Amino acid sequence: MALTKTPICDFGKKAENFKLNSTDNKIISLDDVKGKNGTLIMFICNHCPYVKAVIKDIVQDCKKLEAFGIKSAAICSNDVKNYPEDSFDNMIKFSQDHNFNFPYLFDETQEIAKNYGAVCTPDFFGYNNNLGLQYRGRIKELKDLKPVSNGDSDLYKAMKQVAETTNGPKNQIPSMGCNIKWKN
Repeated sequence: MALTKTPICDFGKKAENFKLNSTDNKIISLDDVKGKNGTLIMFICNHCPYVKAVIKDIVQDCKKLEAFGIKSAAICSNDVKNYPEDSFDNMIKFSQDHNFNFPYLFDETQEIAKNYGAVCTPDFFGYNNNLGLQYRGRIKELKDLKPVSNGDSDLYKAMKQVAETTNGPKNQIPSMGCNIKWKN
């Protein structure tokens, strides 16, 4: 597990299209998850301790953001041969165990993670209504893999701002987590 931080937000960069299988066994595209006021694309996985530390917050934030016209999707791109805990069957279980209210998609070829420039789990890409990138930060501060505060998360506040103004905050604290497990 290599601790990796996300790069600085490339404001305005357009979201990459995708067509991926969901844990509901439906093919989902970017158009299917585009929100009226914003779209949140998250790269997560099942086994990462950083994802596990914030998964309840992720689900809660996505649910609250729906009220602002923001839709969300999560993508798992890890190498499942070397990390079987991230297999498609385990993705189904993980999404059910945590009551996902958004599609959980399998990027088996890792092409989508590469197209987005995803580097770690969790890695958040927050887009405005024109699918221009406005947020590439953390969900919240962690100390010893525990959330530091119980208030609104950085992710929630940023995406609410995107929904209301189409612009994300200028100052963003990078997300950090385990590196994406790339295939050899």
